Amino acid sequence: MADRRLQVFNAVVKHGSFTRAAERLFMTQPAVTFQIKQLEEHFNTRLLERGHGYATLTPAGEIVHNYAEKILGLNEEMESRVAELTDELSGTLNIGTSTTIAAYWLPKILEGFKRQFPRVIPRVSVGNSSTVAGRVANRDLDLGLIEIVTDDPSLERRGAAQDELMVICSPNHPLARETSLTASQLLPHPFITREPGNAIRDLADQYFEAAGIAMEEVSIAAELGSLAAVKQLAAEGFGFGIASHAAIQRDIGDGRIAAVPLVPKLYTPLEVIFPKDKFRSRLITTFAEFAAEQLAAGAQR
Repeated sequence: MADRRLQVFNAVVKHGSFTRAAERLFMTQPAVTFQIKQLEEHFNTRLLERGHGYATLTPAGEIVHNYAEKILGLNEEMESRVAELTDELSGTLNIGTSTTIAAYWLPKILEGFKRQFPRVIPRVSVGNSSTVAGRVANRDLDLGLIEIVTDDPSLERRGAAQDELMVICSPNHPLARETSLTASQLLPHPFITREPGNAIRDLADQYFEAAGIAMEEVSIAAELGSLAAVKQLAAEGFGFGIASHAAIQRDIGDGRIAAVPLVPKLYTPLEVIFPKDKFRSRLITTFAEFAAEQLAAGAQR
């Protein structure tokens, strides 16, 4: 119901360029330019200074932006309050999730939620946990499902569960014969790790460092951007990886990989995060509670 021109204008200001606003709004750049031109014609003044790859506010734009944020916030509150009276959740929900949660937890969460609330449209973005937390803090996303504990003061978090991290390797690998493994036992073997910024990588690095082993001493076999790739190389005997217990159940059952617990045990947190707002839509609150319950239930299985 809010003026689309104000929504587009607010997005351009927030993201600093027409191109990035178009990407976030799933619009073409000419369509974004058209909406801004209409708004400037309405006020009969320039609201944005255009540069190569950026846009900044004019003094008039500052005034419009301040009011636009209030108008859009009130509109969102009005829509949610009225929707609550109908007792039927609907609308688009922008969800960010880590790659592991997206692959092994999110499908069941979305299936259960859609069965209860068929008119809700989930829109999912996948990235590492740090990236997702940043996008939720910037309000590019409504909420996030991540594997780190964030201390960002602008975010509210709900610790849903913990999932144990395991060493994974080929069933024929020497490590597969052990009942548990310490950092020093892993040191002679090549480590198949994740990309920088990945939550599991950060936890693994901290695990070695807590044992007095600098990461420079660890032999890295590969840095990979997906758990599927880590499992593939581990299954083929190129080294060991560290992975979430929930994400390797099928591979263990199929006999593709072996999993061995760490000593001391290492866990990854499963967290639901969202902006710390005075007002929050019932849709976000309901999904956050549902996702937290599902993550907790899944971790207990």
